[in-house]
Amino acid sequence: MKMSLTSYRTLILILAVALFAAGITLIDRSVSWQTEGQIFHQINDLPDFNVALVLGTSKYLGKTLNDYYAHRIEAAIGLYKKGKVSAFLLSGDNAHRSYNEPWTMKRDLLKADIPEKAIHLDYAGFRTLDSIIRAREIFEADEFIIITQQFHCERALFIANHFHISAVCLAVPGPLQYSGRMIRARETLARVKAMLDLYIFHTQPKFLGPKEPIK
Repeated sequence: MKMSLTSYRTLILILAVALFAAGITLIDRSVSWQTEGQIFHQINDLPDFNVALVLGTSKYLGKTLNDYYAHRIEAAIGLYKKGKVSAFLLSGDNAHRSYNEPWTMKRDLLKADIPEKAIHLDYAGFRTLDSIIRAREIFEADEFIIITQQFHCERALFIANHFHISAVCLAVPGPLQYSGRMIRARETLARVKAMLDLYIFHTQPKFLGPKEPIK
């Protein structure tokens, strides 16, 4: 039976969608596979590093404390108390006076008796790529522990590996409810964008600037 033009076009569309979905899935899984040996879930299992890079996020979602934020700060405090790191680089967005991720993280670390001299702020960590590259180019940290959730660890390490930065990641818990699944879906698309940034567009941070070495 001869296929109609409409049926042929429908088949082509289905195949195109299937290939597109397969490509996205392959990229997503590739990022995970390439970084799985660099991710730790227990502080005691981590090697010692001088610097921990804490990736920023908002402290509150509406009037509710953001679990992503809370777990990252808790882990950072634990790392310092157990002597795994001696300095922090707090990297995040500084969109306006009322929203300042690095400064918010700094206040919470100070409340936990982390000495101010151990805390360094990166106000231009607008994206994960910016945070990773600036850690080396601006703060001269060639190796560090990243603190974030598992799915974010994988993308952050993928970027670090691309630039030959020696990094591991402490994967901290995150919410398990619907909002967590939605963020995970967004992460899949973020990995596709990371691939394009690294291999097609060769994207650089929005801002670089003068050196601020972490001693």
